[in-house]
Amino acid sequence: MEGVVSKLPSSFKFINPNFTIRRTNSIKLKLRRLTSSSSSSSSSTTALVESLSLGHITRPDFPILHQEVNGSPLVYLDNAATSQKPNVVLDKLRDYYTSYNSNVHRGIHSLSARATDEYEMARKKVANFVNASESSEIVFTKNATEAINLVANTWGLSNLKPGDEVILTVAEHHSALVPWQIVAKKTGAVLKHVSLTKEEVPDVKKLKEMLSEKTKLVVTHHVSNTLGSVLPIKDITSWSHAVGAKVLVDACQSVPHMVVDVQSLDADFLVASSHKMCGPTGVGFLYGKREILIDMPPFLGGGEMISDVFLDHSTYAEPPSRFEAGTPAIGEAIGLGAAIDYLSGIGMQKIHDYETELATYLYKSLRSVPNVRIYGPVPSQNVRRAALCSFNVKNIHATDIASILDQEYGVAIRSGHHCAQPLHEYFGIHASARASLHFYNTKEDVDAFIEALKGTINFFSL
Repeated sequence: MEGVVSKLPSSFKFINPNFTIRRTNSIKLKLRRLTSSSSSSSSSTTALVESLSLGHITRPDFPILHQEVNGSPLVYLDNAATSQKPNVVLDKLRDYYTSYNSNVHRGIHSLSARATDEYEMARKKVANFVNASESSEIVFTKNATEAINLVANTWGLSNLKPGDEVILTVAEHHSALVPWQIVAKKTGAVLKHVSLTKEEVPDVKKLKEMLSEKTKLVVTHHVSNTLGSVLPIKDITSWSHAVGAKVLVDACQSVPHMVVDVQSLDADFLVASSHKMCGPTGVGFLYGKREILIDMPPFLGGGEMISDVFLDHSTYAEPPSRFEAGTPAIGEAIGLGAAIDYLSGIGMQKIHDYETELATYLYKSLRSVPNVRIYGPVPSQNVRRAALCSFNVKNIHATDIASILDQEYGVAIRSGHHCAQPLHEYFGIHASARASLHFYNTKEDVDAFIEALKGTINFFSL
C-alpha cells in the first residue's frame, strides 16, 4: 500500500479507504484499485494515477463536497461566489484559535509573538504568490470590496479633481463601480464606460481610444465574473501609463485560477479576496506599488495605523500598517496563508491548464442544451474564457432554474445579477443563472449539472 500511496501527488489525501467518485463507475474502480491493491505493478499504478484528473485528485481534500443536499449528492458549481476550503486551511484556523490565539504587534509574550510571526508570514506568502516586490506592498483588508474602497477614499479623494476621468467597463462588479460613483460625486471627476464587442467582451480597443491626458485612473476586472472573459491587463496598463493614468485591477476571478504576476502586469493596484481562493471569509488584500502607497493618507483611524498620537494630532505608520487600523482578521489571514501554500503545492499553471479544459467542456456541454443562451465569448484557440457560464433558458426565470436544480438534484449554481446590474441591463435582462467551476470540480460534475438542467427544463415544459 505504501508503494501505491507514494505514487500519488502530495495533495491527495484519503478521507477513507472506501472513498469513491459518484456517478462514474470507471473512477470508482480506479480509486478502489489505488486504495486496496498493494500488488499492482509500479507502471500500472502510475498509469492509474495519471488517468485521474486534478479534480478527482484534489476532491478528497474538501470535506464539504462529500455530502447529500436535498437527498442528492452535492454538485457545487458556485465557485465564482465563493470557493470551498481544504482540510489544511480548516486545520490551520483551528490551530490558531486553540494554540496561539493572541493579538498581533502588541505583546511580547510567546503567544503574541507567534501570532505576529504567522500573520506577517501570511503577508509574505501573499506577496510571493502575486510576485509583489516586497511584502509591504500587501495590505490586508476584510475583502476585495474594502480594498477598492480603501483606494477610492485615499488615493481617489486625494488625487481626483473636477473634469478628471475614470474609465471602467460596463461589466464591472458593483464593488469596482459604486465606490468610484461616490468619489466622482465628491470630487467632480467623470466616469466613462467601455461597452462590449460583438463577441461580448469589453472593447479594449475602444478603451485605448478613450484614454487621454484627462484619464487619471482605469478600473477593470482581469476576469469577468459574468462573461468569463479574460482581459489583456498588461496591454491596458501600458496604454494607461502612457497617458499618466493609474490602473486598478479587480483580480478576484483570476488570482484563484491562474498565475498572476503584478510586476509583469505592471498594475498600480490589484485586489483579491481570500474566500474565492480556498481561504477563509473575512479577509482579502490590496496590492499597491510602494511609491504610491507611501503617499496615500490613512483609510481608517485608530490603533496600529499610527506612529505617535497627541491630543490634537497624530502621525501615521508606514504602509502597510497605515491602512490596517485596529485588530485585523488574524486567524483568517493565517488561513489565507495556508490556502496559498495549498494552491502553490498544486501549481497555479497546472490549475489554470486543467480549468481551461473544464471551461471548454462546460461551455460546449451547456451549448448543446436547446433554448439556452450563454453570455460572453465563445472559447477558441485565440479566445480565453474562464471556467464559468452565465446563461438563461428561454421562457424560464434564472431563479426558478437554480431553485429546482438545488431542490431536486442537489446542484448548487447562482442566479441573479451577480453584482453586475449594468451588464445585465446592457443585455436587456434582469437576471441570469451561472455555473462556475474550480479545480476540484470534474467533468462528471458538469455532466450531472447538464443532466439536471435538462430535467429542470422538462419540468417547466410540462
